[in-house]
Amino acid sequence: MTLAAATNENLAHISNVLIYSSMAVYTLAFFAHIAEWVFGSRSKVGRTAAALTGGGTAAGARSVTVQVKQGGGTAVLDRPKVVTRSAAGTRDVPDGPGASGGTEKGDLYGRMAVSLTVLGFLIEAAGVVARAMSVQRAPWANMYEFSITFSTVAVGAYLCFLLARKNIRWIGLPLVTTVLLDLGIATTGLYTESDQLVPALHSYWLWIHVSTAIICGAVFYLGAVGTLFYLLRDFYEAKVARGGEISGLRTSIMERLPAASTLDKFSYRINAAVFPLWTFTIIAGAIWAGDAWGRYWGWDPKEVWSFITWVAYACYLHARATAGWKGRKAATLALIAFGCWLFNYYGVNIFVTGKHSYAGV
Repeated sequence: MTLAAATNENLAHISNVLIYSSMAVYTLAFFAHIAEWVFGSRSKVGRTAAALTGGGTAAGARSVTVQVKQGGGTAVLDRPKVVTRSAAGTRDVPDGPGASGGTEKGDLYGRMAVSLTVLGFLIEAAGVVARAMSVQRAPWANMYEFSITFSTVAVGAYLCFLLARKNIRWIGLPLVTTVLLDLGIATTGLYTESDQLVPALHSYWLWIHVSTAIICGAVFYLGAVGTLFYLLRDFYEAKVARGGEISGLRTSIMERLPAASTLDKFSYRINAAVFPLWTFTIIAGAIWAGDAWGRYWGWDPKEVWSFITWVAYACYLHARATAGWKGRKAATLALIAFGCWLFNYYGVNIFVTGKHSYAGV
């Protein structure tokens, strides 16, 4: 074995150790996020809802009787409506985990969770870099490399939002859960030994096309989490507004989320911002196909499902501009669009044969 081959093998081993180490740190972050959701702060809207469902008045009460000193009598006040719009745009009334109104213990767990997530991100990023050095190319030429890079970028995007002082700590728990699942699948079912590229991948377009696809997928994921939470929170707020009975566990979970309108706005802005980059990704892939295979579009399964994903997100964005397709209907479209992206990655690569089969297991 030559010295260069031994060095590359050693770097590949270091990469594997770093990936497994990041999984251990993400596991600690997962438990810290669980502790924050149990002991941590609630959103302003959540505290209002709790008061209306038993925390401040009798459950199901429709009115409140108070003494009026001046007249010596009483006045009947209508039960206040549930607030469905938070003040997330201002920093004096933050929303969700990390917002005011929680316990000091809970917020401490939240800070620990974020710190552990940062540490896990740095270790995982080092593992991706070590993998790239071991193969001396972009570290996303197969599903294993794509998966570890994708989860790294997803966590990096989340941390960038936190660094920009956006209060999205509520994404932390589903994020680290998904990252652990992604890395678990990658290391057990998708792992591929370090190897060189097939001829079609020897192009600078590998850096451009696949990197933008990874970034789009990571940001689309954050938008999908926000959309899913929006639907859950919106159904919760609607039930509270009707005076319906809600279980204690469900109330506790929903109180940790921002208002439905805040989640809806977040998801829409995320998807709208990254959609042009997804458009560029498809165009870049067509240009690369022209260089590699002599045609820009050949209705390969990967090409078809990339276009289907583009159409689905285009329909979602168009629906948001149509009065009758806001709210839950548009959110459902957004989840369908992200489902198309997931199938484009896992389904097409694993179950469908095409020119992109070299990206499979």
